[in-house]
Amino acid sequence: MLTREDIVELADAVAACDGIATGIGTSRYGAQLVVDAASRDEAINAATDLFLRAATAAGLPPAPVVRTEAISEEEDDSL
Repeated sequence: MLTREDIVELADAVAACDGIATGIGTSRYGAQLVVDAASRDEAINAATDLFLRAATAAGLPPAPVVRTEAISEEEDDSL
């Protein structure tokens, strides 16, 4: 189980990307990041790279990325 401290470390690592982290009390961790990109695919690639580096910096165990999503500012504003 991931502790509060584990996820705080991840949150600190993604903070530079206006990110938030999740996973306290679970066996999985995740994050939402804000990136600038020309396309959805570029955004996913950039955010995935940043996320993997942040997880490593936080000292979290390696795990596969099982889901990625990207939304534009316009889509986010309409939610």
